[in-house]
Amino acid sequence: MSNNIPDLEWSKLPFGYIPTDYNVRCTYRDGKWGEIEVSQSPTIDMHIAATALHYGQEIFEGLKAFRGADGKIRIFRLEENAKRLRSSAEALMMAPVPLEIFREMTIKAVQLNERFIPPYGSGASLYIRPLEIGSSARVGVNLVQSGQSIETEDVRAVRGGMGFAKTGGNYAASLKAGCMAHDKGYSAVLYLDPKEKKYLDECGPANFFAIKGNKYITPASESILPSITNMSLQQLIRDMGMEVEARHIPVEELAEVQEAAACGTAAVCSPIHRIDDLDTGHQYVIAKDGKPGPVTTKLYNTLRAIQYGEIEDVHGWNTVL
Repeated sequence: MSNNIPDLEWSKLPFGYIPTDYNVRCTYRDGKWGEIEVSQSPTIDMHIAATALHYGQEIFEGLKAFRGADGKIRIFRLEENAKRLRSSAEALMMAPVPLEIFREMTIKAVQLNERFIPPYGSGASLYIRPLEIGSSARVGVNLVQSGQSIETEDVRAVRGGMGFAKTGGNYAASLKAGCMAHDKGYSAVLYLDPKEKKYLDECGPANFFAIKGNKYITPASESILPSITNMSLQQLIRDMGMEVEARHIPVEELAEVQEAAACGTAAVCSPIHRIDDLDTGHQYVIAKDGKPGPVTTKLYNTLRAIQYGEIEDVHGWNTVL
């Protein structure tokens, strides 16, 4: 393992793939998980009949490691990502990864690639992408034997479907509407509920929240991914003495909110300036001065401070190495 610091401009890193030194792997075979293996290869040798290719049996997660103000490394809410990966695996009839194995693999991957963890103060972090794929050759769907703008026309997921699972097909389902929105000059798509098309559902691949008076409101929907970031922000809101309402949010209620944002692992909070309903021509201007609101800003700063060890982690969210 090299201790050399890579020649990177840490403060200007894009959210994207940069090769690191190692990855770790574990195979499920004959009803049990094997030993954890360390690899330097960025590729996977896959059978042409692998269930990941034919039946979409692939799931993934996203979490981050931060170098804190004290020099220690912190992995944020590792256990919650492990739980969500298990939930996704069960939904797609895949072998759930035990928490102990997920934890060991995540920590090992971070430690092996420690030189790629950006320095404190750079504003950057190491993004960790656990991936489970059905690699066994099978024709016929079955349990994996081995595993390594407001949009009113398209829907990404429906109730009773796979919207709650972090699987590639859910992201593929959002590509068409996302590209159309970008072509029209919008940065993201705000989906409505798939049944009635009258309630807010999610913001592209991210959860949505808004600030209305002393309340943090966010859609209650069975067809969207349960965001660990959203879960964390809700707890911080309660810590601030505000109320949380997870409920149906009619489109028209956007006229009554003071702040709105998309939330997720990558950006934490992405403030929304304006939302256009292209069907009705109505425009909802959220940030009238074009700046992030005070509550969203405080949420962002507080969560980042916890992740970097700048303030006390009272909820025990960090795994400190």
